[in-house]
Amino acid sequence: MRDYENDYPAPIQSPDWEHGDERPSNTSGNPSFYDVIEARASRRGFLMGGLAAAISGMVGAGLASRGALAGTGAPLLGFTPVPVSKADAVVVPEGYHAQVFARWGDAISGDMPAFHGANTGAEQGHQIGQNHDGQHFFAIEGSSGDGLYVLNHECIEPRFLHAEGYKGKPLSSRDVLWHDGARDDDEVLKEMNAHGVSVFRVQRQAQGWAIVSDLRNRRITALTPMEIAGPVRGTAHVVTKYSPRGTATRGTLNNCAHGVTPWNTYLAAEENWAGYFSNPDAQPREHARYGLSSKPEGGRYGWHLARGGADEFVRFDARAKGADATQDYRNEPNCFGWMVEIDPFDPDKPPVKRTHLGRFAHEGVVFQKAEPGKPVVCYSGDDARFEYIYKFVSRDVYQPGESDGSILDHGTLYAARFDPDGRGEWLALAPGHNGLTPDAGFADLADILVNTRAAADVAGATKMDRPEWGAVDPATGEVYFTLTNNTRRTEAQVDPANPRSKNQFGHIIRWREARGDAASTTFDWDLFVIAGDPATSRTFDGVALDEDNIFCCPDGLWFDPDGRLWIQTDIGESAQNTGDFAQFGNNQMLAADPRTGEIRRFLTGPLGQEITGVCTTPDQRTMFVGIQHPGATTTPEDHAGGRSVSHWPDGGDAVPRSALVVITREDGGKIGA
Repeated sequence: MRDYENDYPAPIQSPDWEHGDERPSNTSGNPSFYDVIEARASRRGFLMGGLAAAISGMVGAGLASRGALAGTGAPLLGFTPVPVSKADAVVVPEGYHAQVFARWGDAISGDMPAFHGANTGAEQGHQIGQNHDGQHFFAIEGSSGDGLYVLNHECIEPRFLHAEGYKGKPLSSRDVLWHDGARDDDEVLKEMNAHGVSVFRVQRQAQGWAIVSDLRNRRITALTPMEIAGPVRGTAHVVTKYSPRGTATRGTLNNCAHGVTPWNTYLAAEENWAGYFSNPDAQPREHARYGLSSKPEGGRYGWHLARGGADEFVRFDARAKGADATQDYRNEPNCFGWMVEIDPFDPDKPPVKRTHLGRFAHEGVVFQKAEPGKPVVCYSGDDARFEYIYKFVSRDVYQPGESDGSILDHGTLYAARFDPDGRGEWLALAPGHNGLTPDAGFADLADILVNTRAAADVAGATKMDRPEWGAVDPATGEVYFTLTNNTRRTEAQVDPANPRSKNQFGHIIRWREARGDAASTTFDWDLFVIAGDPATSRTFDGVALDEDNIFCCPDGLWFDPDGRLWIQTDIGESAQNTGDFAQFGNNQMLAADPRTGEIRRFLTGPLGQEITGVCTTPDQRTMFVGIQHPGATTTPEDHAGGRSVSHWPDGGDAVPRSALVVITREDGGKIGA
């Protein structure tokens, strides 16, 4: 996700949104991951003041069979690490080539409008959106040179999106222009159309990869009609003026990471959606627990204050205005915070919000390998400070060629509790389980799912340090999750799973389900790596990171088919190349061997950006990597003076643009090998 962990200046229109992501809203007394770590360290006889010693005892201790994997098989990493960089460029290892591809504003549909600084809102609806994030290459007939690419767009940079109209204004990366207390309608339309998901066909051609015309090319935006499925469908929670029956909604927002289903569809995560809404009245639990703005002019971009007062804009005002929910949008926030299923091969099929996967700030979703005759199992993190990790187990079993997204509408959602002894338990978020009763304020399953965070509070889940992307090791089934950072954790809140107070550098946790059964309700866990500099970091076998691999703020995470773990970083805009973070340079991507703990830096990005999303073609000879918000560290003063820290990828005095980078080896070999 876009990391504002250390970004303190507030957007002009919404002072309570000081961090850009969702405001911390977990006031439960549940033990935090630091509480768990402190107890575990104490049990093992370590002093928390000696973090290196404590980590050496905690990492690796939970997975008893880890040693059997170390040193087996051929080396996974076969490239020379690149150094830390502060250049306005993408740097890859010697012997590799990088091609810029699929920029924000590149046309994919309609009359293929060319990109320029004054594109209209309607034109943006036919162009690739802004701020690339989760992504996947869907091969056509198994090809590694022809496929449909699906790409998330997490948020926007208004000052670059509206480059012509915003010239000479002292604006930060999140500020918008107001017009006598209102927003311009076409600016709002353009911002909505720059959000969402892009689907477009790509082919490898003689001169490199290219976007090609296809009837399946399309934009899915904040305005696209969508279905609501699962236990929340048709309930009073999602009744709105737009959908009096509670079966549909419009649009998807703040799409961060993603998931690829066993039946070959795409799931887009709705992460920090709460920041788009305003409710200055007394907020119900389903608003307050997610941190909706309480200011009339609130909402990250003030869409509800568009001049024309159109219904699709007004819906971001979540106050109760009519006699019942069919007359206003008091329930509109309840229609967001879900995983959205998209079939890239069927443009006529509307996206579907799968409500049994829970409602929170979904970073993404990752599936265990589906086995015929067994339930489907997937995991998701709630990317906010002190929030939780979740798991879903389907009621029905997977049947290849028959199962589809409806299998996600029935099952059990769990929240994770990490115990100090290296074990853990999945706590069912279901009626009558773990205190979730009507007396406790949970009327039924739909009520639990709309209020997933509150349900996990009651169940007793462990509060984590911003759980983000997950990945499943294809060889072992072990699950890895990045915990990006949490500077608000105090010494008293330290636990074994979140081992540092004022955790500015983050870490990666992993676990193995009991008995190798993905549907098990218990697991063993340990820490794969504590990120940071040589003095503060450790891999699972107790080795400190060095100049070839120091990193911090792990975010994106992905296993390739051969078992390499790709790690992407997200140092917040205000922290990049300053203070304790200067030693890490620009955000980067690394590759790790989970058997040995070896980590090497593979790629560094341009100035002001975040590395977001990675995948390869089936033959693993082409890799796609996302570059989000280059130039975001440009100060308001520099913006007013027409200066930007980055002009990537076009150079000169061009507006910086999010884009993909296509990476190949000069010898045609597998990436990373």
